[in-house]
Amino acid sequence: MSALLKTPLFDEHVKLGGKIVPFAGYELPVQYKSGALKEYTAVREGEAGIFDITHMGQVRVQGKGALDFLQYVTTNDVSKLVDGQVQYSALLNEQGTFIDDITTYKIDDEHYYLCINAANRHKDVAHLQAEAANFDVMVTDESDDTTLLALQGAKAQSLLQDLVGFDLEGIGYYKFARGQIGSASGMVSRTGYTGEDGFEVYIPNSIAVEVWNVLVEQGAVPIGLAARDMLRTEMGYALYGHEISDSVTPVEAKLMWITKLDKGNFIGKVAVETRKAEGAQKKLIALKLVSRGIPREHYPVWVNGEPSGEITSGMHSPLAGGGVALAYVKPEHMTEGSLSVEIRGKQIEAERTTTPFVRSNVRK
Repeated sequence: MSALLKTPLFDEHVKLGGKIVPFAGYELPVQYKSGALKEYTAVREGEAGIFDITHMGQVRVQGKGALDFLQYVTTNDVSKLVDGQVQYSALLNEQGTFIDDITTYKIDDEHYYLCINAANRHKDVAHLQAEAANFDVMVTDESDDTTLLALQGAKAQSLLQDLVGFDLEGIGYYKFARGQIGSASGMVSRTGYTGEDGFEVYIPNSIAVEVWNVLVEQGAVPIGLAARDMLRTEMGYALYGHEISDSVTPVEAKLMWITKLDKGNFIGKVAVETRKAEGAQKKLIALKLVSRGIPREHYPVWVNGEPSGEITSGMHSPLAGGGVALAYVKPEHMTEGSLSVEIRGKQIEAERTTTPFVRSNVRK
């Protein structure tokens, strides 16, 4: 077993009392001294939280064939991007199932930047570099040299503005800007996975501690993995290894909106078209418990008294006022039949609902 990695901010997490756990090959804080609930509350209720998400992968794509390459390896239509725009997308294999979900940043016609999931970094990079051999393009893994911070919540913009050399107000939702950040150059995008207004900040490792400490001193609340997942689940956002994996296609995962079958050929297209025509083998739904209980990952979901599927992500949502979850069930149970979740041997009644489970405050 290989040794766990540390981000450039590891010592800062320890100083702040972070409880360190293994995650995606890294040692990361699951929570700090105040606890996950207070961290979650800081982001949801008018403050701003700061997340060390340096474990995510960063890949630069450059060359005359960059657009053609990305059109072929990703599901979304990269040709629709303008300079300074971000796009949610996915990498599929030939079977039409997920290698990963990603974000694509367009810097210019021959220059793009990808953010990929931590646990999939090496797999993704190997896949991209193998496919790049057929295009006039260079794929460079910059993950080891890049720190990625997420600053999320109502006060995110005011806390970050003095640190950057450009106007954050001018950055729209899923847009980004490059320029001075602290004592170096970096990139800031109005993106995130919390459902709150905020930014993701890409900087060189050399200024990671500098930027982190300035933001914490100004009032940004350090956020661990537990609160991060609570915020993500309340929005109903997919997470690799939970709602998406190499066993499901965009048809099952309700992600056909990022899968543009009319854009031309791409890896996995034929398989997705076939699955769409045949019908999904299972369907992702959102549910809320009618009575007390916390629906956890892998808990069985029953419909009309028969096993139908299982929870992929679940939690007690303080704002929704109960247990909420995403789950895969049989296609015929997506809209019909009485739901229940098996919790410690008891079936707890549930109802179908929609996501997000709580109000989104992203600025669009």
